[in-house]
Amino acid sequence: MKLYFMPGACSLAPHIALREASLPFSLIEVDYRTRRTKGGGDYNAINFKGYVPALELETGDILTEVPVILQYVDGRVPEAGLLPASGIHRLRSLEWLNFIATEIHKSFSPLFRPTTPDSFFLPGRQHLRRRLAIVEDHLRGQAYLSGAGFSLPDIYLFVVCRWLSDQDMDVEEWPALQRHSDAISMRAAVRQALAEEGLA
Repeated sequence: MKLYFMPGACSLAPHIALREASLPFSLIEVDYRTRRTKGGGDYNAINFKGYVPALELETGDILTEVPVILQYVDGRVPEAGLLPASGIHRLRSLEWLNFIATEIHKSFSPLFRPTTPDSFFLPGRQHLRRRLAIVEDHLRGQAYLSGAGFSLPDIYLFVVCRWLSDQDMDVEEWPALQRHSDAISMRAAVRQALAEEGLA
């Protein structure tokens, strides 16, 4: 398999998941500005959406979107326990995956765009803070998002919280989130992925 990524982008989540599952894969870096791969290829020809991640399967099929790729990794190696096998804990994990994708990840998106007007940043950050407060409240009572222990949404949350410093925000504003990020950062797969992307 091939994972197309940009260092520190949301593609870091499937990168970590692939390492957690011990699946063989290669990394192909995509340039943010040119949308060219390190080898000079046109990334838009691989993923017409133009953004990372994309996971090229052995069949040649291309998967996109973080929650879908994460669930694919779980399906390939269910014994890795990256999602609860069934029942309410699995559904709760999937709820958090979707919440992070639609309410937190997407709240960051306009804050990174160079075309976003300055007038948006204050209300945009306030909106993001309200979404993070929901997660903070939840994590005050438990170590991980799912009551069943570490799972894929914890990886995704860790990745998006790394972006707070880019927005003059600090995860330390949220003690439970800080504790969560610290715990996830200690996992071997996380350390390996960060080092491979030059982020360690």
